[in-house]
Amino acid sequence: MADGSDAHPEKLQLYKKREPIYPKLAHGKYRALKWAVLIVTLGIYYGLPWVRWPRAAGEPNQAVLVDFEGGRFYFFFIEIWPSELYYVTGLLILGALGLFLITALLGRVWCGYACPQTVWTDLYIAVERLVEGDRNARIKLDRAAWTTEKVAKKGVKHALWLAIAAATGGAWVFYFHDAPSTLPKLFTGQAEGSAYLFLGVLTFTTYTLAGSMREQVCTYMCPWPRIQGALTDENALNVTYKHDRGEPRGPHKKGDSWDGRGDCIDCHACVVVCPMGIDIRDGAQLECIHCALCIDACDDIMSKVGRPKSLIGYDTELNLDQRLAGETQTYKLFRPRTVLYGLLMTFVAAVMAIGLIGRDPFTFYAERDRAPAFVTLSDGSVRNAYDLKIQNKRNAPSSYRITMSGVENAVLSAVGEEVAEGAIVISAGGDQLKRVRLFATVPANAAPPGATPATFSVEELETGFTVRKSTTFLAGG
Repeated sequence: MADGSDAHPEKLQLYKKREPIYPKLAHGKYRALKWAVLIVTLGIYYGLPWVRWPRAAGEPNQAVLVDFEGGRFYFFFIEIWPSELYYVTGLLILGALGLFLITALLGRVWCGYACPQTVWTDLYIAVERLVEGDRNARIKLDRAAWTTEKVAKKGVKHALWLAIAAATGGAWVFYFHDAPSTLPKLFTGQAEGSAYLFLGVLTFTTYTLAGSMREQVCTYMCPWPRIQGALTDENALNVTYKHDRGEPRGPHKKGDSWDGRGDCIDCHACVVVCPMGIDIRDGAQLECIHCALCIDACDDIMSKVGRPKSLIGYDTELNLDQRLAGETQTYKLFRPRTVLYGLLMTFVAAVMAIGLIGRDPFTFYAERDRAPAFVTLSDGSVRNAYDLKIQNKRNAPSSYRITMSGVENAVLSAVGEEVAEGAIVISAGGDQLKRVRLFATVPANAAPPGATPATFSVEELETGFTVRKSTTFLAGG
């Protein structure tokens, strides 16, 4: 334009720079509950790989271990083989349904207390507070010029953060490798490359997400705030500012009347303790993780000014509407969605329990050679070769009797295995996968042309339990 009003247009910013949040330490029952959850969850995460569990000779004695080399997942007395990964799927389904149920009952309580991002961020803030002081001290330190004291405090804080992050990555590695033997190898450079890879990845992500991204993870990266809206209803308990009681808000001096005004004195105590940096009085917000620290802060203020507590508290939309209408407040624990989630969890858990209790003591696989499909021996007899695998799921050795039916006059043999009364008898150690190279031979002129259906039967001699697998026997025309 001629007047030059757009000579220096404002630069368009597609990303707003993060503004640091300095949450103040809250005191109260919800803060105590968060400390308890933090200690328990981190204690389980860091300590579980060191718990031992008695097993058969030659097996790892780590209570919880994903053993890729041995092809098994150990969880105390339960052993899951690769062919049984559907149990892991069941656990994931149970976890998802449990999260749905908790959300329907208590809103985003998972986000506020038990989410890994929340737990590690809480720990990082505690370290930050320990080194640099509470809210006002941290703000003052960040605004101050760089001095020896500031460099020292920042250095100690980040060193502790890195140590926690490295311990987090190391603990994750221990769920896949024996913890006592792997720990010294990590320091001497003798651990596997994958261990260092995941140690590095977990160290970086923990340090970055809990140290410098914090609330941004919950607001921008996590999809759960957007999903949970479909899982709640007017009966879900959420951290709520009761505006019908708090408004109109404003400062209050000792001795002033409370007539014609609300209980909120506009002190912003609920805002300064919020790890997300929001004002709960603005209503339901995507950023709110329902950690309830604002409840502790507000209750403390209400006690000081002589007003009833729970101006901010767990409440439902239905309760708010009922209070405004002068009706009796109710809370419906059992409603269609909570009953549905509970029934689905019970069903999945029952199916898994029945499957674990009644699962077969061994599994059996049979595969016929395809190249060559069959061999004609010098005496005219026809031979088919099969690869058999027997997976003993017991902790003790077992013996098995292998027979074949469907093909008359078939004679079985196996490399290095005993033959007794036309059957192959083998032994497999506890929790061992036994491979057998088996041959079925039919005399000359007795082999039916083409493909003949056949069945392998494997009987556990100790119990009589039998598994059968269909196969075919091939011969020329």
